[in-house]
Amino acid sequence: MWLTPALEADYPAIVKLVNLAYRGTEGAAPSWNVENGVLAGQRIDDSLLREELAAKPKGHLLIYRDQRDTELLGTVWLDPYAEGVWYLGMLAVRPDLQMRRLGSSLLAAAEGFARERGARRIRMTVLHLRDILIAWYQRRGYVVTGETVPFPYGDERYGTPLRNDLHFVVLEKDIEKAQIPD
Repeated sequence: MWLTPALEADYPAIVKLVNLAYRGTEGAAPSWNVENGVLAGQRIDDSLLREELAAKPKGHLLIYRDQRDTELLGTVWLDPYAEGVWYLGMLAVRPDLQMRRLGSSLLAAAEGFARERGARRIRMTVLHLRDILIAWYQRRGYVVTGETVPFPYGDERYGTPLRNDLHFVVLEKDIEKAQIPD
């Protein structure tokens, strides 16, 4: 598998993949972790992606492929957050290939990428209602910290909330410790 920095030419495929993985589309292979009933609309678009990248110039938007120059299989965002702590977000894989354990492979590769650049811990936020996804991360060594982050109501660039009780939970993993087998 190839984990490489995204190029501008990759942005349309990244936008399409992230929206498919997070929100699903009519006629597409279903993902086990779509946000149906919680958020509607897009997860990201080209202008929002560019805005995020410009706002966080030390971050890394990475893409995952079987081989160089083949179809995009996954994407992940990694950003140095604090000394030795990196933020992981926008982890997405093609829903029709999830049975290949691409998510686990991509997550492990992303942790390795961050570790090679000095990360000792990885942090992320997940919508509190996404119990199955939170459990998936816990099986891979992530711990719910007890911290929460408010949902950005009023900012519908990431989609339209369908509930008024949303917030994020913070998960964290010490990536210096032995890796947890999945």
